[in-house]
Amino acid sequence: MPKRILQGTVTSDKNEQTITVLVERRFKHPLLQKTVRKSKKYRAHDPENKFKVGDAVRIEECAPISKTKRWQVVVEA
Repeated sequence: MPKRILQGTVTSDKNEQTITVLVERRFKHPLLQKTVRKSKKYRAHDPENKFKVGDAVRIEECAPISKTKRWQVVVEA
């Protein structure tokens, strides 16, 4: 099964080797036919601490690294 890749914006880089990424998705409401925006935060592994708040990044699923980290940074988007 292929690994999922998501694109989002870094919202926090305060932790060592970890960034928090806000991923927003848009879809049309099935009944109202209005565009709805939903967002979710993911914690991703950033081994070199090179990403800062506001950067656009791509993250990829990986094996669990810690209790909350299941994603790793692929490349800057």
